[in-house]
Amino acid sequence: MSPRAATPRRFSTYRTLSLFASSLTSSLFPDRAFVCLEITSLLGAQLVKFRRSFGRGRGLWLAFTLLLYVSRARAQGPAPETAPPLFPGGGLISYNSIFTTRGLMPAVPGGIPVTARPTFSHEGDFNFTWGFYRDFDLTVLIPIVTNRFDRAAGTALRGTGLGDAMVLVKYRFYRRDSQRGTTQASVTFGPKIPTGRTNLTEGNGVRLPASLQPGSGSTDLFLAANGTYTGLFNIRRLVADEDFHALLRSRGTQATRLGSDLESRFWLSYRPYESKNGDREWFVGPVLTWQHSRDDRVAGATQRGSGGDVLLAGITTYVGVRPGMHVWLGMDWDAAHSTGVLFQPIRHRISLGITQQFRLHL
Repeated sequence: MSPRAATPRRFSTYRTLSLFASSLTSSLFPDRAFVCLEITSLLGAQLVKFRRSFGRGRGLWLAFTLLLYVSRARAQGPAPETAPPLFPGGGLISYNSIFTTRGLMPAVPGGIPVTARPTFSHEGDFNFTWGFYRDFDLTVLIPIVTNRFDRAAGTALRGTGLGDAMVLVKYRFYRRDSQRGTTQASVTFGPKIPTGRTNLTEGNGVRLPASLQPGSGSTDLFLAANGTYTGLFNIRRLVADEDFHALLRSRGTQATRLGSDLESRFWLSYRPYESKNGDREWFVGPVLTWQHSRDDRVAGATQRGSGGDVLLAGITTYVGVRPGMHVWLGMDWDAAHSTGVLFQPIRHRISLGITQQFRLHL
């Protein structure tokens, strides 16, 4: 965002509840220095005062060392638009449940294939995001993962544990406002930290393959590029949002390097309802997701056919239930996929969650 004061636009709606630097708001929250930390929940109906300048926070507050996140197949996140960062002084806490199912893997002699993926998984993601500077925010997330592997013959295997953590920094490098709406673009980057559990075992004590563990044991790099275009076809409430990201993996537990992942997610959303004061709103629209996974490598040997491509089609909706709070639901289905002999594409995925925004003074 430009350091100049934001000016009202014909189609802009200014409100207290949204701390995202999105097309729906065009002001900066002042980020002042305080002797003590003050967290004020934005549950009131006070109006935001637009200011021309902002003060710099003097303290680097990293006491929230909890709430980090990563998922092998990223689902809908805590914000309707992925490109905007939080305003300076804005905070967000969210919880997201992701339910994923995959097809059964063909039976192979000698036990569980080393590239096997869970036939069902649940990931409970906790997210803390802080807008620490203009056009920047910091996200810290952590998942709790439950994996289940169903076999064509024999009992199912399952286990729960802490997943790998992530710390992400988002930078918005482009914003342009017009009477049509707002165009924004950002990049996100950060490490995936091997905090996850890697010692799940079968009933006989044999450790499950790395691909069935909640954690990977590897330190990886997450990269993303996001774009949001508001007012598509000059329809003010129609928004196009693109999220393209990659997880570049290294060698982890059991001498295994899981295949690196690429994903492109396009969401076309429409806002059919918005209250006059902006306290409540509703987004809904179709989603198209393409995922590409490279082959795994185990002990230096490439496992041919373990990677592949899948195209998911679905729908996502967000509802603003009160100032500062959104709930969302997303559903995806397998539309097409490649047919690698060891590849297990996603069949269905359901994502639901809740987000609470607040104001953070440092």
